[in-house]
Amino acid sequence: MHAKKSEEQGPRRGRSFDSAYEEKQLNNEMNKVTFSRIDENQDNRSISKGRPSSSQKGGATIIFSLKNEIGGLVKALRFFQEKHVNLVHIESRKSKRRNSDFEIFVDCDSDHEQLKELSQLLRKHTDIVEILPSDNSTLPDDKTADAPWFPKKISDLDQCANRVLMYGSDLDADHPGFKDNIYRKRRKYFADLAMSYRHGEAIPHIDFTAEEVRTWGVVFRELNNLYPSHACKEYLKNLPLLSKCCNYREDNIPQLEDVSRFLKERSGFTIRPVAGYLSPRDFLAGLAFRVFHCTQYVRHSFDPLYTPEPDTCHELLGHVPLLAEPSFAQFSQEIGLASLGASDDAVQKLATDGRLRAYGAGLLSSISELKHALSGKAHILPFDPVVTCNQDCMITTFQEVYFVSESFEEAKNQMREFAKTIRRPFTVCYNPYTQSVDVLKDTSSINSMVKDIRHELDIVEDALTRLNKHQKV
Repeated sequence: MHAKKSEEQGPRRGRSFDSAYEEKQLNNEMNKVTFSRIDENQDNRSISKGRPSSSQKGGATIIFSLKNEIGGLVKALRFFQEKHVNLVHIESRKSKRRNSDFEIFVDCDSDHEQLKELSQLLRKHTDIVEILPSDNSTLPDDKTADAPWFPKKISDLDQCANRVLMYGSDLDADHPGFKDNIYRKRRKYFADLAMSYRHGEAIPHIDFTAEEVRTWGVVFRELNNLYPSHACKEYLKNLPLLSKCCNYREDNIPQLEDVSRFLKERSGFTIRPVAGYLSPRDFLAGLAFRVFHCTQYVRHSFDPLYTPEPDTCHELLGHVPLLAEPSFAQFSQEIGLASLGASDDAVQKLATDGRLRAYGAGLLSSISELKHALSGKAHILPFDPVVTCNQDCMITTFQEVYFVSESFEEAKNQMREFAKTIRRPFTVCYNPYTQSVDVLKDTSSINSMVKDIRHELDIVEDALTRLNKHQKV
Protein backbone atom coordinates (compact mmCIF):
# COMPACT_ATOMS: atom_id res chain seq x y z
CA MET A 1 0.00 0.00 0.00
CA HIS A 2 1.31 3.38 -0.95
CA ALA A 3 0.23 6.11 1.43
CA LYS A 4 1.31 9.67 0.91
CA LYS A 5 0.35 13.19 1.71
CA SER A 6 -1.18 15.13 -1.14
CA GLU A 7 0.68 18.22 -2.24
CA GLU A 8 -2.59 20.09 -2.75
CA GLN A 9 -3.14 23.10 -0.53
CA GLY A 10 -6.34 24.62 0.79
CA PRO A 11 -9.53 23.09 2.10
CA ARG A 12 -9.77 20.26 -0.43
CA ARG A 13 -8.84 16.65 0.09
CA GLY A 14 -5.26 15.85 0.92
CA ARG A 15 -4.69 18.43 3.62
CA SER A 16 -2.20 17.19 6.20
CA PHE A 17 -2.68 17.19 9.95
CA ASP A 18 -2.20 20.51 11.64
CA SER A 19 0.90 19.62 13.66
CA ALA A 20 4.08 17.63 13.21
CA TYR A 21 3.20 15.47 16.21
CA GLU A 22 -0.14 14.42 14.76
CA GLU A 23 1.46 13.66 11.41
CA LYS A 24 4.10 11.49 13.08
CA GLN A 25 1.41 9.69 15.06
CA LEU A 26 -0.46 8.89 11.83
CA ASN A 27 2.67 7.49 10.18
CA ASN A 28 3.51 5.37 13.20
CA GLU A 29 0.02 3.92 13.34
CA MET A 30 -0.02 3.13 9.64
CA ASN A 31 3.33 1.32 9.89
CA LYS A 32 1.81 -1.08 12.46
CA VAL A 33 -0.68 -2.45 9.96
CA THR A 34 0.00 -4.89 7.10
CA PHE A 35 -2.03 -4.12 4.01
CA SER A 36 -2.89 -6.04 0.87
CA ARG A 37 -0.31 -5.65 -1.86
CA ILE A 38 -1.07 -3.25 -4.68
CA ASP A 39 0.31 -3.77 -8.16
CA GLU A 40 3.34 -1.49 -8.34
CA ASN A 41 2.92 -1.09 -12.07
CA GLN A 42 -0.29 0.84 -11.54
CA ASP A 43 -0.07 4.61 -11.19
CA ASN A 44 -1.09 5.88 -7.78
CA ARG A 45 -3.38 8.82 -8.19
CA SER A 46 -5.14 11.17 -5.82
CA ILE A 47 -8.71 10.11 -5.21
CA SER A 48 -9.79 13.47 -6.53
CA LYS A 49 -9.01 12.07 -9.97
CA GLY A 50 -9.95 8.44 -9.35
CA ARG A 51 -7.97 5.29 -10.02
CA PRO A 52 -8.64 2.36 -12.32
CA SER A 53 -9.49 -0.75 -10.39
CA SER A 54 -9.21 -4.37 -11.37
CA SER A 55 -11.77 -5.94 -13.63
CA GLN A 56 -12.62 -8.43 -10.90
CA LYS A 57 -13.60 -5.84 -8.33
CA GLY A 58 -15.36 -2.57 -8.12
CA GLY A 59 -13.98 0.37 -6.22
CA ALA A 60 -15.14 2.94 -3.74
CA THR A 61 -14.06 6.00 -1.85
CA ILE A 62 -14.93 5.83 1.85
CA ILE A 63 -14.87 9.02 3.87
CA PHE A 64 -15.16 8.64 7.62
CA SER A 65 -14.69 10.86 10.62
CA LEU A 66 -12.03 9.76 13.12
CA LYS A 67 -12.19 10.86 16.72
CA ASN A 68 -8.94 12.20 18.11
CA GLU A 69 -8.06 9.23 20.28
CA ILE A 70 -4.96 7.07 20.53
CA GLY A 71 -5.08 4.09 18.18
CA GLY A 72 -8.29 5.19 16.51
CA LEU A 73 -6.88 5.08 13.01
CA VAL A 74 -5.27 1.67 13.56
CA LYS A 75 -8.58 0.20 14.65
CA ALA A 76 -10.34 1.57 11.60
CA LEU A 77 -7.70 0.45 9.12
CA ARG A 78 -7.58 -3.07 10.57
CA PHE A 79 -11.18 -3.51 9.42
CA PHE A 80 -9.94 -3.11 5.83
CA GLN A 81 -7.33 -5.82 6.47
CA GLU A 82 -9.82 -8.19 8.08
CA LYS A 83 -12.19 -7.88 5.10
CA HIS A 84 -9.32 -8.23 2.60
CA VAL A 85 -10.07 -4.84 1.10
CA ASN A 86 -7.24 -3.59 -1.09
CA LEU A 87 -6.28 0.00 -0.23
CA VAL A 88 -5.28 2.13 -3.19
CA HIS A 89 -4.85 5.53 -1.60
CA ILE A 90 -5.38 7.22 1.76
CA GLU A 91 -5.44 10.86 2.78
CA SER A 92 -6.46 12.82 5.86
CA ARG A 93 -7.43 16.26 7.07
CA LYS A 94 -8.78 18.03 10.11
CA SER A 95 -12.55 17.74 10.09
CA LYS A 96 -14.45 20.85 9.06
CA ARG A 97 -17.55 19.47 10.75
CA ARG A 98 -16.17 18.96 14.27
CA ASN A 99 -12.90 20.57 15.29
CA SER A 100 -11.87 17.63 17.50
CA ASP A 101 -12.17 15.05 14.71
CA PHE A 102 -10.18 14.01 11.68
CA GLU A 103 -11.61 12.92 8.32
CA ILE A 104 -9.99 10.01 6.52
CA PHE A 105 -10.36 9.49 2.77
CA VAL A 106 -9.71 5.93 1.62
CA ASP A 107 -9.74 4.82 -2.02
CA CYS A 108 -10.10 1.04 -2.20
CA ASP A 109 -10.85 -1.98 -4.42
CA SER A 110 -13.58 -4.29 -3.18
CA ASP A 111 -16.62 -6.21 -4.26
CA HIS A 112 -20.10 -5.25 -3.17
CA GLU A 113 -20.31 -7.78 -0.35
CA GLN A 114 -16.93 -6.79 1.09
CA LEU A 115 -17.90 -3.13 1.00
CA LYS A 116 -21.18 -3.84 2.75
CA GLU A 117 -19.50 -5.79 5.57
CA LEU A 118 -16.76 -3.18 5.93
CA SER A 119 -19.23 -0.32 6.18
CA GLN A 120 -21.10 -2.15 8.92
CA LEU A 121 -17.89 -2.50 10.96
CA LEU A 122 -16.86 1.09 10.39
CA ARG A 123 -20.24 2.41 11.47
CA LYS A 124 -19.73 0.83 14.89
CA HIS A 125 -16.43 2.62 15.51
CA THR A 126 -16.45 5.73 13.29
CA ASP A 127 -18.85 8.22 11.82
CA ILE A 128 -19.10 7.48 8.10
CA VAL A 129 -19.55 10.70 6.17
CA GLU A 130 -20.16 9.09 2.79
CA ILE A 131 -19.36 6.16 0.52
CA LEU A 132 -18.84 6.97 -3.14
CA PRO A 133 -18.78 4.33 -5.91
CA SER A 134 -15.72 4.18 -8.12
CA ASP A 135 -15.30 5.86 -11.49
CA ASN A 136 -16.27 2.71 -13.38
CA SER A 137 -19.84 2.87 -12.08
CA THR A 138 -21.42 4.51 -15.11
CA LEU A 139 -24.55 4.42 -17.15
CA PRO A 140 -24.76 1.14 -19.10
CA ASP A 141 -24.35 2.96 -22.40
CA ASP A 142 -23.28 6.39 -23.53
CA LYS A 143 -26.77 7.85 -23.48
CA THR A 144 -25.61 11.14 -24.94
CA ALA A 145 -25.06 9.34 -28.26
CA ASP A 146 -28.83 8.96 -28.66
CA ALA A 147 -29.62 12.54 -27.63
CA PRO A 148 -29.88 15.42 -30.11
CA TRP A 149 -26.54 17.16 -30.67
CA PHE A 150 -25.82 20.04 -28.35
CA PRO A 151 -22.80 22.33 -27.87
CA LYS A 152 -20.31 21.21 -25.21
CA LYS A 153 -18.21 24.39 -25.17
CA ILE A 154 -18.99 28.00 -25.89
CA SER A 155 -17.15 28.04 -29.21
CA ASP A 156 -19.48 25.27 -30.42
CA LEU A 157 -22.15 27.95 -30.74
CA ASP A 158 -20.43 28.84 -34.01
CA GLN A 159 -22.01 25.67 -35.40
CA CYS A 160 -25.61 26.61 -34.62
CA ALA A 161 -25.80 30.42 -34.42
CA ASN A 162 -26.34 30.77 -38.18
CA ARG A 163 -29.25 28.33 -38.49
CA VAL A 164 -31.81 31.09 -38.95
CA LEU A 165 -35.36 29.80 -39.36
CA MET A 166 -36.93 32.87 -40.90
CA TYR A 167 -36.25 36.40 -42.02
CA GLY A 168 -32.57 37.25 -41.80
CA SER A 169 -31.89 38.75 -45.24
CA ASP A 170 -34.98 37.08 -46.78
CA LEU A 171 -38.32 38.72 -46.00
CA ASP A 172 -41.82 37.34 -46.46
CA ALA A 173 -44.24 39.06 -48.80
CA ASP A 174 -46.27 40.43 -45.88
CA HIS A 175 -43.21 41.91 -44.14
CA PRO A 176 -43.39 45.76 -43.94
CA GLY A 177 -40.01 46.04 -45.67
CA PHE A 178 -40.58 43.45 -48.41
CA LYS A 179 -40.97 46.02 -51.22
CA ASP A 180 -38.32 48.39 -49.88
CA ASN A 181 -35.10 47.55 -51.77
CA ILE A 182 -32.99 49.89 -49.65
CA TYR A 183 -34.24 48.25 -46.47
CA ARG A 184 -33.67 44.75 -47.91
CA LYS A 185 -30.11 45.68 -48.84
CA ARG A 186 -29.56 46.96 -45.30
CA ARG A 187 -30.91 43.73 -43.87
CA LYS A 188 -28.47 41.73 -45.99
CA TYR A 189 -25.63 43.85 -44.60
CA PHE A 190 -26.63 42.96 -41.02
CA ALA A 191 -27.13 39.31 -41.92
CA ASP A 192 -23.67 39.05 -43.50
CA LEU A 193 -22.05 40.56 -40.39
CA ALA A 194 -23.78 38.07 -38.12
CA MET A 195 -23.07 35.09 -40.35
CA SER A 196 -19.34 35.84 -40.43
CA TYR A 197 -19.05 36.41 -36.67
CA ARG A 198 -17.09 33.85 -34.63
CA HIS A 199 -16.78 33.35 -30.90
CA GLY A 200 -14.16 35.56 -29.29
CA GLU A 201 -14.34 38.33 -31.86
CA ALA A 202 -15.44 41.86 -31.05
CA ILE A 203 -18.95 42.63 -32.24
CA PRO A 204 -18.71 45.00 -35.24
CA HIS A 205 -19.56 48.65 -34.63
CA ILE A 206 -22.60 49.81 -36.59
CA ASP A 207 -23.10 53.25 -38.06
CA PHE A 208 -26.87 53.39 -37.90
CA THR A 209 -28.72 55.52 -40.43
CA ALA A 210 -30.76 58.55 -39.44
CA GLU A 211 -33.95 56.65 -40.32
CA GLU A 212 -32.96 53.72 -38.09
CA VAL A 213 -32.23 56.08 -35.19
CA ARG A 214 -35.60 57.80 -35.64
CA THR A 215 -37.40 54.44 -35.60
CA TRP A 216 -35.55 53.41 -32.46
CA GLY A 217 -36.35 56.81 -30.93
CA VAL A 218 -40.11 56.36 -31.40
CA VAL A 219 -40.03 52.93 -29.74
CA PHE A 220 -37.72 54.11 -26.94
CA ARG A 221 -39.82 57.18 -26.13
CA GLU A 222 -43.19 55.42 -26.15
CA LEU A 223 -41.99 52.50 -24.04
CA ASN A 224 -40.25 54.71 -21.49
CA ASN A 225 -43.56 56.44 -20.91
CA LEU A 226 -45.13 53.09 -20.00
CA TYR A 227 -42.34 51.44 -18.01
CA PRO A 228 -42.83 53.24 -14.65
CA SER A 229 -46.34 51.82 -14.31
CA HIS A 230 -46.05 48.65 -16.40
CA ALA A 231 -42.57 47.11 -15.96
CA CYS A 232 -41.39 44.93 -13.10
CA LYS A 233 -39.02 46.31 -10.45
CA GLU A 234 -36.09 44.23 -11.71
CA TYR A 235 -36.43 45.87 -15.11
CA LEU A 236 -36.77 49.37 -13.68
CA LYS A 237 -33.62 48.92 -11.61
CA ASN A 238 -31.41 48.06 -14.59
CA LEU A 239 -32.71 50.38 -17.32
CA PRO A 240 -31.08 53.52 -15.81
CA LEU A 241 -27.78 51.65 -15.56
CA LEU A 242 -27.96 50.85 -19.27
CA SER A 243 -28.62 54.51 -20.03
CA LYS A 244 -25.55 55.46 -18.03
CA CYS A 245 -23.15 52.73 -19.17
CA CYS A 246 -24.33 51.89 -22.70
CA ASN A 247 -25.85 55.18 -23.91
CA TYR A 248 -29.43 53.99 -24.00
CA ARG A 249 -30.99 57.20 -25.33
CA GLU A 250 -33.81 58.25 -27.61
CA ASP A 251 -31.32 59.64 -30.13
CA ASN A 252 -28.79 56.79 -29.94
CA ILE A 253 -28.94 53.05 -30.65
CA PRO A 254 -26.56 51.23 -28.28
CA GLN A 255 -23.71 49.20 -29.73
CA LEU A 256 -23.90 45.47 -28.96
CA GLU A 257 -20.24 45.32 -27.93
CA ASP A 258 -20.85 47.94 -25.22
CA VAL A 259 -23.97 46.14 -24.03
CA SER A 260 -22.13 42.81 -23.98
CA ARG A 261 -19.36 44.20 -21.77
CA PHE A 262 -21.98 45.67 -19.43
CA LEU A 263 -23.84 42.37 -19.12
CA LYS A 264 -20.59 40.48 -18.53
CA GLU A 265 -19.85 42.62 -15.49
CA ARG A 266 -23.41 42.53 -14.17
CA SER A 267 -24.48 38.92 -14.64
CA GLY A 268 -21.88 37.03 -16.66
CA PHE A 269 -23.95 37.12 -19.85
CA THR A 270 -22.47 38.11 -23.20
CA ILE A 271 -24.07 38.97 -26.52
CA ARG A 272 -23.60 37.30 -29.87
CA PRO A 273 -24.98 38.88 -33.08
CA VAL A 274 -27.48 36.78 -34.99
CA ALA A 275 -28.98 37.23 -38.46
CA GLY A 276 -32.59 36.46 -37.59
CA TYR A 277 -35.01 34.15 -35.81
CA LEU A 278 -33.29 31.06 -34.34
CA SER A 279 -34.94 27.76 -33.52
CA PRO A 280 -35.91 27.36 -29.85
CA ARG A 281 -33.21 24.69 -29.44
CA ASP A 282 -30.42 26.91 -30.76
CA PHE A 283 -31.61 29.98 -28.86
CA LEU A 284 -31.81 28.08 -25.56
CA ALA A 285 -28.43 26.45 -26.18
CA GLY A 286 -26.93 29.94 -26.14
CA LEU A 287 -28.54 30.69 -22.78
CA ALA A 288 -26.87 27.57 -21.34
CA PHE A 289 -23.53 29.33 -21.87
CA ARG A 290 -24.88 32.72 -20.76
CA VAL A 291 -24.85 33.89 -24.35
CA PHE A 292 -27.77 35.92 -25.69
CA HIS A 293 -28.22 35.82 -29.47
CA CYS A 294 -29.14 39.36 -30.43
CA THR A 295 -30.14 40.95 -33.73
CA GLN A 296 -28.61 44.28 -34.84
CA TYR A 297 -31.08 45.35 -37.51
CA VAL A 298 -33.92 47.79 -36.85
CA ARG A 299 -37.56 47.20 -37.76
CA HIS A 300 -38.98 48.95 -40.82
CA SER A 301 -39.89 52.59 -40.28
CA PHE A 302 -43.35 52.16 -41.86
CA ASP A 303 -44.75 51.08 -38.48
CA PRO A 304 -42.27 51.61 -35.60
CA LEU A 305 -44.72 50.22 -33.07
CA TYR A 306 -44.93 46.82 -34.76
CA THR A 307 -42.46 44.17 -35.85
CA PRO A 308 -43.20 40.60 -37.01
CA GLU A 309 -39.74 39.48 -35.86
CA PRO A 310 -37.23 40.19 -33.10
CA ASP A 311 -35.18 43.28 -33.93
CA THR A 312 -32.62 45.25 -31.96
CA CYS A 313 -35.37 47.35 -30.33
CA HIS A 314 -37.01 44.16 -29.07
CA GLU A 315 -33.70 42.68 -27.90
CA LEU A 316 -32.17 45.75 -26.24
CA LEU A 317 -35.36 47.04 -24.62
CA GLY A 318 -37.13 43.75 -23.97
CA HIS A 319 -34.44 41.21 -23.04
CA VAL A 320 -31.27 43.00 -21.96
CA PRO A 321 -32.49 44.90 -18.86
CA LEU A 322 -33.67 41.62 -17.30
CA LEU A 323 -30.53 39.71 -18.34
CA ALA A 324 -28.59 42.30 -16.35
CA GLU A 325 -30.37 41.03 -13.24
CA PRO A 326 -28.19 38.22 -11.73
CA SER A 327 -31.14 36.15 -10.52
CA PHE A 328 -32.91 36.31 -13.89
CA ALA A 329 -29.63 35.54 -15.67
CA GLN A 330 -29.18 32.45 -13.50
CA PHE A 331 -32.73 31.39 -14.19
CA SER A 332 -32.28 31.87 -17.94
CA GLN A 333 -29.14 29.75 -17.90
CA GLU A 334 -30.93 27.00 -15.99
CA ILE A 335 -33.60 26.87 -18.70
CA GLY A 336 -30.88 26.71 -21.32
CA LEU A 337 -29.05 23.88 -19.55
CA ALA A 338 -32.32 21.95 -19.18
CA SER A 339 -32.78 22.10 -22.96
CA LEU A 340 -29.42 20.50 -23.88
CA GLY A 341 -29.99 17.01 -25.23
CA ALA A 342 -33.74 17.19 -24.55
CA SER A 343 -36.40 16.07 -27.04
CA ASP A 344 -37.91 18.51 -29.53
CA ASP A 345 -41.18 18.49 -27.61
CA ALA A 346 -39.43 19.25 -24.31
CA VAL A 347 -37.41 22.06 -25.90
CA GLN A 348 -40.57 23.62 -27.29
CA LYS A 349 -42.16 23.58 -23.85
CA LEU A 350 -39.10 25.16 -22.27
CA ALA A 351 -38.98 27.84 -24.95
CA THR A 352 -42.65 28.71 -24.40
CA ASP A 353 -42.39 28.81 -20.62
CA GLY A 354 -38.96 30.38 -20.61
CA ARG A 355 -40.38 33.61 -21.95
CA LEU A 356 -42.09 34.28 -18.62
CA ARG A 357 -44.71 36.40 -20.28
CA ALA A 358 -45.56 38.34 -17.12
CA TYR A 359 -42.04 39.76 -17.42
CA GLY A 360 -41.52 38.90 -21.07
CA ALA A 361 -39.46 40.68 -23.68
CA GLY A 362 -42.39 40.53 -26.09
CA LEU A 363 -44.44 42.73 -23.77
CA LEU A 364 -41.65 44.99 -22.59
CA SER A 365 -40.70 45.87 -26.18
CA SER A 366 -44.22 46.26 -27.63
CA ILE A 367 -46.10 49.47 -26.86
CA SER A 368 -49.53 48.35 -28.04
CA GLU A 369 -49.37 44.88 -26.54
CA LEU A 370 -48.06 46.16 -23.22
CA LYS A 371 -51.05 48.49 -23.02
CA HIS A 372 -53.42 45.71 -24.08
CA ALA A 373 -52.08 43.17 -21.59
CA LEU A 374 -52.66 45.50 -18.65
CA SER A 375 -55.83 47.16 -19.92
CA GLY A 376 -58.20 44.86 -18.05
CA LYS A 377 -59.54 43.48 -21.32
CA ALA A 378 -56.94 40.76 -21.84
CA HIS A 379 -57.48 37.17 -20.78
CA ILE A 380 -55.30 36.67 -17.67
CA LEU A 381 -54.46 33.35 -16.02
CA PRO A 382 -52.13 32.42 -13.14
CA PHE A 383 -48.72 31.33 -14.35
CA ASP A 384 -48.55 27.52 -14.46
CA PRO A 385 -45.75 25.96 -16.55
CA VAL A 386 -47.84 22.86 -17.28
CA VAL A 387 -50.57 25.02 -18.82
CA THR A 388 -48.31 27.66 -20.35
CA CYS A 389 -46.20 25.14 -22.28
CA ASN A 390 -49.25 24.12 -24.32
CA GLN A 391 -50.20 27.68 -25.23
CA ASP A 392 -49.18 28.81 -28.73
CA CYS A 393 -47.09 31.96 -28.89
CA MET A 394 -48.65 34.35 -31.42
CA ILE A 395 -46.22 36.34 -33.57
CA THR A 396 -48.38 38.61 -35.73
CA THR A 397 -51.21 39.29 -33.24
CA PHE A 398 -51.73 39.86 -29.53
CA GLN A 399 -51.52 36.77 -27.35
CA GLU A 400 -54.80 34.97 -26.67
CA VAL A 401 -53.93 34.68 -22.99
CA TYR A 402 -51.36 36.17 -20.62
CA PHE A 403 -49.89 34.38 -17.63
CA VAL A 404 -49.19 36.31 -14.46
CA SER A 405 -47.12 35.33 -11.44
CA GLU A 406 -47.43 36.80 -7.96
CA SER A 407 -43.68 37.37 -7.86
CA PHE A 408 -40.59 36.88 -9.94
CA GLU A 409 -39.18 34.37 -7.44
CA GLU A 410 -42.37 32.31 -7.53
CA ALA A 411 -42.23 32.08 -11.32
CA LYS A 412 -38.58 31.01 -11.21
CA ASN A 413 -39.27 28.28 -8.66
CA GLN A 414 -42.18 26.97 -10.71
CA MET A 415 -40.03 26.82 -13.83
CA ARG A 416 -37.21 25.06 -12.00
CA GLU A 417 -39.59 22.35 -10.86
CA PHE A 418 -40.99 22.06 -14.37
CA ALA A 419 -37.50 21.73 -15.84
CA LYS A 420 -36.87 18.73 -13.58
CA THR A 421 -39.62 16.84 -15.42
CA ILE A 422 -37.66 16.99 -18.69
CA ARG A 423 -36.66 13.41 -19.47
CA ARG A 424 -32.96 12.86 -20.15
CA PRO A 425 -30.73 9.92 -19.15
CA PHE A 426 -28.14 12.43 -17.93
CA THR A 427 -27.88 15.94 -16.60
CA VAL A 428 -25.43 18.73 -17.27
CA CYS A 429 -23.71 21.48 -15.35
CA TYR A 430 -21.87 24.57 -16.53
CA ASN A 431 -18.17 25.02 -15.88
CA PRO A 432 -17.59 28.81 -15.75
CA TYR A 433 -13.80 28.44 -15.75
CA THR A 434 -13.67 26.70 -19.13
CA GLN A 435 -17.02 28.01 -20.42
CA SER A 436 -18.02 24.46 -21.19
CA VAL A 437 -20.76 22.01 -20.25
CA ASP A 438 -19.93 18.92 -18.21
CA VAL A 439 -22.20 15.92 -18.79
CA LEU A 440 -22.95 14.21 -15.48
CA LYS A 441 -23.49 10.64 -16.61
CA ASP A 442 -21.20 8.61 -14.33
CA THR A 443 -20.02 8.63 -10.73
CA SER A 444 -16.64 10.10 -11.67
CA SER A 445 -18.16 13.29 -13.05
CA ILE A 446 -20.63 13.49 -10.18
CA ASN A 447 -17.88 13.01 -7.57
CA SER A 448 -15.87 15.77 -9.18
CA MET A 449 -18.82 18.13 -8.88
CA VAL A 450 -19.36 17.10 -5.24
CA LYS A 451 -15.74 18.00 -4.46
CA ASP A 452 -16.20 21.41 -6.04
CA ILE A 453 -19.35 22.00 -4.00
CA ARG A 454 -17.56 20.90 -0.83
CA HIS A 455 -14.80 23.39 -1.57
CA GLU A 456 -17.34 26.18 -2.04
CA LEU A 457 -18.99 25.24 1.26
CA ASP A 458 -15.61 25.38 2.97
CA ILE A 459 -15.25 28.96 1.74
CA VAL A 460 -18.71 29.84 3.05
CA GLU A 461 -17.92 28.25 6.41
CA ASP A 462 -14.65 30.14 6.64
CA ALA A 463 -16.41 33.42 5.84
CA LEU A 464 -19.05 32.76 8.52
CA THR A 465 -16.37 31.88 11.07
CA ARG A 466 -14.47 35.08 10.39
CA LEU A 467 -17.68 37.12 10.53
CA ASN A 468 -18.60 35.56 13.85
CA LYS A 469 -15.16 36.33 15.30
CA HIS A 470 -15.38 39.91 14.05
CA GLN A 471 -18.78 40.45 15.64
CA LYS A 472 -17.50 39.19 18.99
CA VAL A 473 -14.59 41.65 19.00
